[in-house]
Amino acid sequence: MLKHVHRAKCADTLSIVSTASSFNHEPMSSRCSSVTSLNISNPVDTIKVYTKCLRSDLEYKTLGLAYTTTCSEVISILLNKYRMRHRDPNLFYMTMEINLRKIGLRTVFVLDNESCPAVLQSCHPRGESRFCLQSKKGGLVKVYDGELMPGSKYKSLLISERTTVDELIKILLNCYNSKEQVEQFSLYELSKSEEYQRKLHHDDIPLNVQCCWPLNSDYIFIIKRNPNYKSKQVQTIWTEEKESSTNEYENFIYI
Repeated sequence: MLKHVHRAKCADTLSIVSTASSFNHEPMSSRCSSVTSLNISNPVDTIKVYTKCLRSDLEYKTLGLAYTTTCSEVISILLNKYRMRHRDPNLFYMTMEINLRKIGLRTVFVLDNESCPAVLQSCHPRGESRFCLQSKKGGLVKVYDGELMPGSKYKSLLISERTTVDELIKILLNCYNSKEQVEQFSLYELSKSEEYQRKLHHDDIPLNVQCCWPLNSDYIFIIKRNPNYKSKQVQTIWTEEKESSTNEYENFIYI
């Protein structure tokens, strides 16, 4: 949900207001509607994103973004540019600050993942808006990943409270710059002392699973390859061959 924080010039308090109502103001809607009327295919705008939560020595990064580029995509772009393949994209979100210097008003919007910064910037005069990358709190998980990289014992990763098993596997693949598919692997919780092993569902939340482990237990996460995995390409070829053989039988004349 898109929310914003409104701070008056001399006010000591903050009020949280839904932006659904604030976006209904006539000036903003009229400016936003002009974006769709632009006679340009795939327009690109320059966006400055302040990224001190990633690197304290770099204040901001300037990006050329299409009007269809979402906040989620911007976060992935920034992590790639800073070569932070081990970072969980779910730990980050974007805000948009609007400063009306003439009247001394500052408004901060928390953007959802599907918001498009280039479109939002076009709704305001140049220089009045600014985008910032923000970070959330997460939790640490240790995953034994020798199946991905021979010789590696485990990876310790900071992930979000809403990151799924599939998303965690994707982060691990990114760490090794692997081109393999997420579907080729599964995540298991395992305890040697209890002789227990369970394959996690693809949309399970690892941090929630970890919270259920007994204190001082030997439970671990381990990634394993799916032995029955078949690539989509192989499945497509097999389907085409099956259809071809079926058509040949249909062409026979039975007496």
